[in-house]
Amino acid sequence: MKARQFFTRLLTLHPVLYLANLVAWTLVHMSLLIPGLITKRYFDQLENHGHYGYAVWGLAALLIGAALGRMGVIAIGFLTDVHYRFRISMLLRRNMLAHVLNEPGARAIPCSPGEAISNFRDDIDQTEEAVSWSVDSLGLVGFAIVAGYILTSIDAQMTLFVFVPLVLVVAAAQIATARIQKYRAASREATARVTSSISEMFANVQAIQVAGAESRVVRRFVELSDERRQTMVKDKLLTETLSSVFTNSVNLGTGAILLLAGYKMRSGSFTVGDLSLFVYYLTFVTQLISNLGNFMTYYKQMTVSFGRLKNMLQGASASLLTAAAYTGVGKPGRDWDRQEQRRKREQAAAGAGTAGGASDSPRIGVRNSAGAEARHGAVAVQTTQASAGSTPGAAAKTEPLHRLEVRGLSYLYPETGRGIQGIDLELQRGSFTVVTGMIGSGKTTLLRALLGLLPADAGEIRWNGQRVASPADFFVPPHSAYTAQIPRLYSDKLRDNILLGLPPEQSDLTGALHAAVMEEDVARLEHGLDTVVGPRGVKLSGGQAQRTAAARMLVRDAELYVFDDLSSALDVETERRLWERLFRQRGEATCLVVSHRKTALAHADRIIVLKNGTIEASGTAEELLALSESFRQLWYGEEAGDDSAG
Repeated sequence: MKARQFFTRLLTLHPVLYLANLVAWTLVHMSLLIPGLITKRYFDQLENHGHYGYAVWGLAALLIGAALGRMGVIAIGFLTDVHYRFRISMLLRRNMLAHVLNEPGARAIPCSPGEAISNFRDDIDQTEEAVSWSVDSLGLVGFAIVAGYILTSIDAQMTLFVFVPLVLVVAAAQIATARIQKYRAASREATARVTSSISEMFANVQAIQVAGAESRVVRRFVELSDERRQTMVKDKLLTETLSSVFTNSVNLGTGAILLLAGYKMRSGSFTVGDLSLFVYYLTFVTQLISNLGNFMTYYKQMTVSFGRLKNMLQGASASLLTAAAYTGVGKPGRDWDRQEQRRKREQAAAGAGTAGGASDSPRIGVRNSAGAEARHGAVAVQTTQASAGSTPGAAAKTEPLHRLEVRGLSYLYPETGRGIQGIDLELQRGSFTVVTGMIGSGKTTLLRALLGLLPADAGEIRWNGQRVASPADFFVPPHSAYTAQIPRLYSDKLRDNILLGLPPEQSDLTGALHAAVMEEDVARLEHGLDTVVGPRGVKLSGGQAQRTAAARMLVRDAELYVFDDLSSALDVETERRLWERLFRQRGEATCLVVSHRKTALAHADRIIVLKNGTIEASGTAEELLALSESFRQLWYGEEAGDDSAG
């Protein structure tokens, strides 16, 4: 999709509302014609030395009536404009957020969080401005057409001098197009770097203080701010220069009209009323020229913003930005319902056509959006126990896990070419499987690719023999629960960080805290579960943050629990208690754990040793101590650790 198509699509998203907005502002601008005609009539009567007692009061009443009518139309115009422009910006932000949430979690955005915020805020605001200014421009064009007809009927030569500046403005805007885009892109990028720097500083206050790097960080922030200042000054200077061209071209046109009017009035072909009408209309033609110039500038700047928004989509179709149907966030609308019904009919027809001849097993997965289908290349069929409208992550009946099979799973990071290749593994119900290996061997990548947090390059996953078409949509509670290597906590109450919207009456919070060995820590906190943990959980220790994340996972009943190095920040005794309680309380739940700690390895039913992204060996701890040199190094402490990204 090109910027022109994107802009056109925005204009037609709410055609009735846009048309109402256009009509309202066209009437606002067209109403300016009436005072000019009344003023012309007044001066013409003065020039004819008539009697004006009744006529003057009548003209005054007309002027007051025209002003009151214009005020009413302006009020309507503001209502329609606010509703339209904020519906547009809401839709764009909602669809972008839905796309981010539907992307693989580990690669949801292609930039820093600060830059993503800049996209959501500044670039969408720029798009909103361009759409809104189009209404003013079209309304003033209507005014110019009618005013041009009136002025041409009086004096065509004079009318020409009124509209010559318009040609100059259009030419100036076209000449400045490339530079406008260049400066706007630079200013947006500089702003994104500043916001990203702020985000990183706030997230790493402790690391900055420990390293004594406060002055260096502040100095770097000043450098980024100076760069932003310079680019913003250039952008603003060019915009104001164009505005100056617009204004001064009209001033020159006014001077030319006054000179020419003097000659025409001497000959008697031009009246004082005609002059007043020309000067009055020229004032608003100035507005037309300025608005057209501003609209062209906003439109060119919008093309830059559109390019940045497309970059956020990471190759997905730009048409999803303007998709009016439900996209995964909020309440499904009628358009989405119709799409769902049509999709089900197509699936039923496809199933009937292939019955008895299909070689593949039925595919399982919860469909969150149309974009998810296109991304994974398969239509995800719902389980019979879950309804089409069920909320992702909500507790629902699901088929118990008996066997999870992974075949040929591969993912390579585009930046480095490293990752995992050809991973085969099988998990039986109630088993405890540990994935271990040297730093950078691919342990975290394996979990992320399995859960759909990274888009697998190859391989398939089967749940009880049925293929999982969309792992990112499928591996959520009640199918599975996951604790990442680095816990993500919010600046909120500890209770809310654990529940994350789960109704307290539907959860065993006390049992989850006990299983995560958190009950003693909660008792020591000043406000207990109501303690605000701060941004990213800075008020908690590393071990407390990890166990909070574990409680968040355990409070949600799931068939499969996935732990990524859960106990790395725990002392030996706390780790021992955590695993013992987990084994005692998990029942028949299946566990897949990344760890190099002996406590976890000793409890494992099966251990998988990764090396350079492939499985080097697998078996029990006793078997691997005899067969695998890498495992012996890990067991005896000659090499320990874990990878943060691999």
